[in-house]
Amino acid sequence: MIPEWKIYPRSQGHSTVYLKNVVHSDSIEVGEYTMYDDFVNDPRDFQRNNVLYHYPECNGDKLKIGKFCSIACGAKFLFNAANHSLRSLSTYPFPIFFEEWGLPTDPVSISEAWDKKGDIVIGNDVWIGYEALILAGVTVGDGAIIAARAVVTKDVPPYTIVGGVPAKPIRKRFDDDTIAALEKLRWWDWDEERIRENLSAIQNGDINALK
Repeated sequence: MIPEWKIYPRSQGHSTVYLKNVVHSDSIEVGEYTMYDDFVNDPRDFQRNNVLYHYPECNGDKLKIGKFCSIACGAKFLFNAANHSLRSLSTYPFPIFFEEWGLPTDPVSISEAWDKKGDIVIGNDVWIGYEALILAGVTVGDGAIIAARAVVTKDVPPYTIVGGVPAKPIRKRFDDDTIAALEKLRWWDWDEERIRENLSAIQNGDINALK
């Protein structure tokens, strides 16, 4: 387990952070060893710069990111308040300008300005590419890869590579049997010693050698 004080995984530079130790919000959950790299902004400002239109006090929506994920510079998570309501005859968000229009001021009434799609859930060992955008309500499965600048509007199956606008499946990373075995093994839940013992097999793609 990473100690809470450890922010930077690399002594050579401070562009990469362990995300769990720089995000402080009850509405954002991040697993062990997940890292974020930012060569433009301070990566410690991930919550402000990358988690957008996120008003959990109104919606109760959450960002959930698993263990051992790799998140590239500029990847963003776009939450429900970006979805202006399509139920209305107008897309103008009247409820958030309650003072101007004499509307109710409670959070539930304000949230009527947008359509609620739900949480964003990222599995374990997911690689999210440069400036990718993931929209509210999307679940990304374990081991998936999101290509650079992809716009993810739908769920991504485990160990699937997606890309484009909107993102579409490109191919699976492994055959179905290997994917099923990896989902059963869940190596990311092993203790550190066991992972170290199996690093060679993990890095070389040798699932049969995993102990």
